[in-house]
Amino acid sequence: MTSERPENLASPGSGIWRWALPLLLAATVAGALSVGAGGWDASIIWELRLPRVLAGLGVGALLAQAGLAMQILLRNPLADPYVLGASGGAGLGAIAALLLGVALWLGSVLGAALALLLLLLLGQRMLASRDDDASAQLILIGAMLAAMAGALSTLLLTLTPDQQLRGAMFWLVGNLSGATHGVWLCGLSAVLAAWMAWRRRRYDRLMLGSEVAWLLGEPVRRARLELVLLAALATGAAVAVAGTVGFVGLVVPQALRLAGMQRLRDLAWTVPLAGAVLVVAADTLARGVAMPYELPVGAITALVGAPVFVHMLRRVRA
Repeated sequence: MTSERPENLASPGSGIWRWALPLLLAATVAGALSVGAGGWDASIIWELRLPRVLAGLGVGALLAQAGLAMQILLRNPLADPYVLGASGGAGLGAIAALLLGVALWLGSVLGAALALLLLLLLGQRMLASRDDDASAQLILIGAMLAAMAGALSTLLLTLTPDQQLRGAMFWLVGNLSGATHGVWLCGLSAVLAAWMAWRRRRYDRLMLGSEVAWLLGEPVRRARLELVLLAALATGAAVAVAGTVGFVGLVVPQALRLAGMQRLRDLAWTVPLAGAVLVVAADTLARGVAMPYELPVGAITALVGAPVFVHMLRRVRA
């Protein structure tokens, strides 16, 4: 009896997305650059909108890649980058930075790194295990870390001065206003996409189960550690720039799988493209729906992502 390797499986829906996603991304970026007071004024586009759009592209791509990494690691379509607690740690670090007068991005990155360190320390045996039940245990550890970080964030918010409180709350629900470092985020996303494409066979086999991957000669512990580090790096970088933007890592990989993308060979580059489209589109809506007021992009992604994900769950069950 022969078995077909996962990297040789056909992806029926991959063909259409090879050209549709780049076109959709181009249309989304064009729309984002044109929305707002001033229309196509070159100075406004170059100085205000383009940096924001680049940041949105990078944030969306990284969050989607983090979600894909977590879903591979835990073999669970409900896995999300925030299950690691890295997002909660980043938020806690950002609030602490506000109180201490330290750069916001520095506090966010340090908070995400500390959350990752705690996860690795508490989950050493589970990461080394070939038992698939370790995935559920890692989810519980991540949920515990996220709950602790959320409680500490709430306590610190009570100590935040009134003039800084509104900015902190707006950042915690996701905000791309004034966001920078978009070029660096896009570059990091490209590097991570190349890494996942290079490691596609290892991760495809891990999706078959840790025991099967081990029997096929894959180093299960090393693969799990790689995915944890990749997800934490992507999440920490995105949260440091835009705050906590939810549902991107949860919805995007699963939506592409339902559309026919199954192999990591395809998902490695389509997932960041789709994540970029989602965040830039959500930010454009957040800027344009209630002008001159601006809504938090995290609220838009949650409002759109929650019903979409419920619809996907119904399709899976059907």
